[in-house]
Amino acid sequence: MEIAIVGVGKVAEDNYIPTLLHHKDVSLTCYSRTSERAEATGQKFGVRTARTLDELFERQPQAVFVLTREEQRFEATQALLPFKPKRLFLEKPLVARGGQAHVVPQDFWDAKTLLLQAQEAKAEVAMVFNYRFFDQIQRAQRLIQERNFGDAISVVALTHFACWSHCIDLILEFVGPLREISAQQGNQPYPFEGGEVSDVIASFLIGNHASGVLLGTSGINWNFPLFELTVNFEGGRIHFRDLDQNMEVLDYRSKVHEIFSPSRDESRWTKYNESFEKSIDAYLDSIRKGAPPPVPGIAGLLELQFEASLKKSSAEHRPVVSSEEFPTDPVR
Repeated sequence: MEIAIVGVGKVAEDNYIPTLLHHKDVSLTCYSRTSERAEATGQKFGVRTARTLDELFERQPQAVFVLTREEQRFEATQALLPFKPKRLFLEKPLVARGGQAHVVPQDFWDAKTLLLQAQEAKAEVAMVFNYRFFDQIQRAQRLIQERNFGDAISVVALTHFACWSHCIDLILEFVGPLREISAQQGNQPYPFEGGEVSDVIASFLIGNHASGVLLGTSGINWNFPLFELTVNFEGGRIHFRDLDQNMEVLDYRSKVHEIFSPSRDESRWTKYNESFEKSIDAYLDSIRKGAPPPVPGIAGLLELQFEASLKKSSAEHRPVVSSEEFPTDPVR
């Protein structure tokens, strides 16, 4: 299986290339706008490099992993589409010209344009969103089905901005698409990614009939859980904390309160790295089986729909109906 990598920064070297090289049927070719950077990565891992996109596509890759910074992802992915790639695997957020902490409504429209162009080029798009592959998240999905918890009726989330887009994606995955949102910006900025970001608080209507509250901040100490998420269903409640903490399950029907604790022999960052491995493994397996990707491209657009709606609500001091002001149709 031929895989192309576009963008060979830290995330590519730390989380993607080592995992891909564990698959004996995978061959890699790396490309970067800076050819010297690609060649250095190629020498480090013993993989091929390409100086141009023409050269990258000579080997007809089964999938292209677009691992550039989010500020560059729109232009980088657009440059690939004339080559008619079969599949694109994109990092999150899908588009964020100002960086992940500064998504604006235009990022949604750019992402929608990008996905429509990919549809026109018949390129299948998939997203990373590796938090979906944490053990506790996957255990929760199984329990919800096995115990017939029913529809979600409310959700409460607190998250550090380092986990922001992931936490939004998890809310959408467990509850459903956003319907309406009201948001406010806090007055106290906290340090984040070399700058400062103010808190964001949002209340929203989501899914079939659920409501929710989300607080985003960079004022959380890194030595403690970076996010907390509670989803209340018709038949039970599930509470998550961070990447490697306990998961609490309240089963209303059996009247059982359970705590699922992971082993404590691994750190938060080990779990983080493992989630990349699982997400990549699942994606490669979908290619081998000719199946849809585990996380489709539309998930990236829905996450940006949430952020764009939130930013517009905060800026204009009014509720925003997301499906009317940021429609995803006709993206599939």
